Amino acid sequence: MRQTQFAAMATMAAVLMITGCTTNNNVDTTKTTAIQPAAKDVDTSDLAQGKAQFRDANYGLAEQHFRKAVELKADNAEAWMGLAASYDELGRFDFADRAYGQLLKVAGRKPQIVNNMGYSQLLRGNKKKARALLLEAKAGMADPTVVNANLALLNKG
Repeated sequence: MRQTQFAAMATMAAVLMITGCTTNNNVDTTKTTAIQPAAKDVDTSDLAQGKAQFRDANYGLAEQHFRKAVELKADNAEAWMGLAASYDELGRFDFADRAYGQLLKVAGRKPQIVNNMGYSQLLRGNKKKARALLLEAKAGMADPTVVNANLALLNKG
């Protein structure tokens, strides 16, 4: 009985080894163009997607793309700005503050950043803080059109 089992196992092993060594010439090796190659600079791709989603008011999707962009390249100021703005629009001000903090470390205290920080405070209802930040931004901008619009929103509410 044992010899029969051993012979059957040996035969099975031999069959598996033989079939495993054969080549299949029927494999399609045609290159496809249906799948686009991966972007060489993934953070740039995510940055572009984040901007597009933000423009379309898809702030959750924008946040995901901007977050991925900063995870891949932590010194990308534009991605940090988009991430902070996305958090503002989502009402996640705790995360927005963290993103603005990182943005200030990466890019410094630039008028455009201070303007966005002022708008963030405006969204929160912190009028005094918003006014101070917006006036700081206005003083540093060559064209204060955007800041003036934010100040007008502040004066309305």
